[in-house]
Amino acid sequence: MKQSASGNETSRVNRATGVVAAATLLSRVFGYVRDMVMAYFFGAGLAADAFIAAFRIPNLLRRLFGEGSLSIAFVPVFSETLARKGRQEAYALAGAAMGLLSVVVVAVAVLGVIASPLIIRMVAPGFVAEPAKMALTILLTRIMFPYICFVALVALCMGILNVLGHFAAPALAPVLLNLAMITSIFCAAWISPDLEVRVIGLSLGVLVGGLLQLLLQVPPMVAKGLRFWRVLRLYHPALKRVGRLMLPTVFGAAVYQINILVGTLLASLLPAGSVAYLYYADRLVQFPLGIFAIALSTAVLPSLSRQAAEEDLWGLTDTFRHALQLVLFITLPAMVGLILLREPIVALLFQRGDFDPNTTRLTAVALLYYGVGLWAFAAVRILVSTFYALQDTRTPVLTATIAIAANIVLGVLLMRPLAHGGLALATALASMLNLLLLIRALRRRLGSLGWRPIAHSAGRSLLAAAVMGGMIHLGGRFVLPAVPDNGLGLLVVLGGLMMLGIAVYMGLARLMGMPEVGAVWEIIGRRGRMRRHRQGTS
Repeated sequence: MKQSASGNETSRVNRATGVVAAATLLSRVFGYVRDMVMAYFFGAGLAADAFIAAFRIPNLLRRLFGEGSLSIAFVPVFSETLARKGRQEAYALAGAAMGLLSVVVVAVAVLGVIASPLIIRMVAPGFVAEPAKMALTILLTRIMFPYICFVALVALCMGILNVLGHFAAPALAPVLLNLAMITSIFCAAWISPDLEVRVIGLSLGVLVGGLLQLLLQVPPMVAKGLRFWRVLRLYHPALKRVGRLMLPTVFGAAVYQINILVGTLLASLLPAGSVAYLYYADRLVQFPLGIFAIALSTAVLPSLSRQAAEEDLWGLTDTFRHALQLVLFITLPAMVGLILLREPIVALLFQRGDFDPNTTRLTAVALLYYGVGLWAFAAVRILVSTFYALQDTRTPVLTATIAIAANIVLGVLLMRPLAHGGLALATALASMLNLLLLIRALRRRLGSLGWRPIAHSAGRSLLAAAVMGGMIHLGGRFVLPAVPDNGLGLLVVLGGLMMLGIAVYMGLARLMGMPEVGAVWEIIGRRGRMRRHRQGTS
């Protein structure tokens, strides 16, 4: 029975990961298009500065109180209520959370609109010397501040729907924001050539995008039987536990933002351009991290929470082991490929205009050191989700605080010999430390987690990734020097090398009989379709 239940749970995680990963990939593509459109219309002038500064405020509140913290705190409590008290009581909790959250975020938005001049003076004091830029930034902040209302409610809907087994609508929500922003820029450009009018149109597009994100969640919630307008209230006893779980995660998010600020400060002490090198390299690392690691951690949290609520520690351990083996199986070859192809990847995506070959080389240095830690960045996500499922938000915050302190110390020590590369390497090493601390804490909490099969799987993944890397290196030596630094030729060659790497890696993994190959096929949907086809013809 246990085996069957565990198999069903891992299959559910695989399918959910596929949905979230596909939606995240689509969102990242449209995000890249959005950035290109913004760069085309606004460049790096007054309008762009004003919009970026204004959008940073609601975005920071989203990161601190919205998407991550709220979902992470709500999912375990909602799962436990659903498992122990039934759907009606769980929906009552959802209605109370939605009612209370609506009141709180509307109040925050009103205060933000009123206090916008003071907020901008605090976060962008340099704008005070330029009255036109200051006035435009305040106006844009007032337009976009209500965005926090939409995105906070979307975060709550995401938690509810994920627990109920629906992942598509929450994962696709960012696509609508990007589409709304792109459309608003073109509409504003058609209406007026004035940059101020266009950037106001873009800000209105953010609001429209937020509304569309929220409306997208309504049909699946109704389909799941949650008529939220009938269960809206402002209190439920379980909300106290949600609040207690949320406080440490908000603190953790704040610590992370401080870490980003300190990293930027240290990079500003290095030669000009160091901040940009780290920014562009981090964007490239976030691409596989977002598609695979964040998608998998999002998909696995409801399953782990459900098993924790049912006190099925055997099943929880098995689901955790499956998720960790799978994320290492995917990110280890991604790490190798990113390191080996770092310069052509940076050149293809960024090398044009003022982004010259030297900038490409220096950005690739940062990408090398960030890439070393890709597997640790990904594995930490799975460990943290496991603690959240156990309703322990304190341990991840404590380990993250230690890791951040180590990151700062290592950054100061390594930035002298390795310049901006030292700051990237410090981040990678600090993440490895965080992973070790989380593993130690989880072993104390749950006892044996079956580390031998995890190590065996990771070792085989690393071996296959090393062989794959050798093939990519040999192929790259012959074909890369024959193509230009960027353009269609480089795109074709890079695509070919990546396809070669995937074929070699998956072929070797299949020869070694690694079960993760089947999980990957299930994630992309082929195995499920093949199974359904066989059942239909038998």
